[in-house]
Amino acid sequence: MGDRMTTITVNDLEIGAGAPKIIVPVVGKTYAALLEEVHFLQNIDFDILEWRVDHFQDVADIEQVKQAASQIKAIMHDKPILMTFRTANEGGVYPATTEFYLNLNRQMIASRLIDLVDIELFIGDEQVKEVVRFAHQHQVIVIASNHDFDKTPSQHEIVSRLCKMQDLGADIAKIAVMPRSTSDVLTLLAATAEMKEVHAKVPLITMSMAAKGAISRIAGETFGSDLTFGAAKNASAPGQLDVKDLRQMLNILHQSLA
Repeated sequence: MGDRMTTITVNDLEIGAGAPKIIVPVVGKTYAALLEEVHFLQNIDFDILEWRVDHFQDVADIEQVKQAASQIKAIMHDKPILMTFRTANEGGVYPATTEFYLNLNRQMIASRLIDLVDIELFIGDEQVKEVVRFAHQHQVIVIASNHDFDKTPSQHEIVSRLCKMQDLGADIAKIAVMPRSTSDVLTLLAATAEMKEVHAKVPLITMSMAAKGAISRIAGETFGSDLTFGAAKNASAPGQLDVKDLRQMLNILHQSLA
């Protein structure tokens, strides 16, 4: 940590320093429901809006996706926007081919309507590298991600996946795993600390999901996770805490560490 670790700045938000930054997902299925969620967030204290576009019923129509994205941008002004199409393999709701997935992400990167994009590690090394290259040409930040809703891999495996993400050029590396026991939560936290202290050149997002793993969503500043997810209206994954409570807890921990 220290010398190698770099922070990332998007729309004046510095990621990788201080208290973890809060990402809030919106999951509206219809245009109206989506915009209602986004308007609701105008009075909420958070840092990055994540649009889970796999929930959007018109996701197959790229023009509808662009129209919705431009509306979100207009409402949110300078708030960074992360677009995530979560595949069905990793907890998403829309069955899509790899071709569909890559085309959607490329089109939205090129649209300049998003600031960050989430790309799943396991779509393939060459595909990840290509999306990273394309995103960087368009000044879009890439979060490489992996999700295991069944179990918690070993500490070594978690670190290995995070290292692979940064080796493929990702700007931020993310992993979310499911704990079956309390020791699984410790495995995730230990992997995060090892990654941060030994290997990390990029900011990290790590979490242990469900109620058992909730501690991992607030302990990022201690163990090395630079971003965390909070729920405003609708949670997008099990264990997400209310964004107001989350901010309060992050601030208390930040002050105690200062």
